[in-house]
Amino acid sequence: MGLIEMILDDKNLNEAVKRIKSNKGVAGVDKMTVYEIDTYFQNNKERIKKEILEKKYRPQPVKRVYIPKSNAKKRPLGIPSVTDRVIQQAIAQVLMKIYEDRFSDNRFGFRPNRSAHDALERTLEYLNEGCEWIIDMDIEAYFDTVNHDKLISILREEVKDSTTLHLIRKFLQAGIMEKD
Repeated sequence: MGLIEMILDDKNLNEAVKRIKSNKGVAGVDKMTVYEIDTYFQNNKERIKKEILEKKYRPQPVKRVYIPKSNAKKRPLGIPSVTDRVIQQAIAQVLMKIYEDRFSDNRFGFRPNRSAHDALERTLEYLNEGCEWIIDMDIEAYFDTVNHDKLISILREEVKDSTTLHLIRKFLQAGIMEKD
């Protein structure tokens, strides 16, 4: 089974739908809620899979909203359509199996079975061992500025499936919808 087939496998897609529903979240530009995804996916799954396999699937633009930060500034947040979230989750579930064991044990962001609380516990362990310096790094607006060609090039080292890479690039190029 190729990588794209693993992504589009019904079991993987069903797990992605389940996770998206459990995360709840608001509607994207399509105004579809997570509560509608079961019915929508049952009725459209085969068409969506066919479009992806034929490289004709086009992700919808990401809905831009702004959330307040503690310093009175606002942070831009992108909300994909629910359908796109399911496909992104399905991709992530498969790619995680390839990449997870390569990450440093000291990285906690956006990792399965890891949280900010885990990072704090690790920090306390290091402090109790006598460490005096802790470095917390976050690259501001990283996903707004990441070089897509470089990212795809890095992915291509492990992901040998052109349809998967094409789909990921389409998500990177989906665009943003701001204020309707």
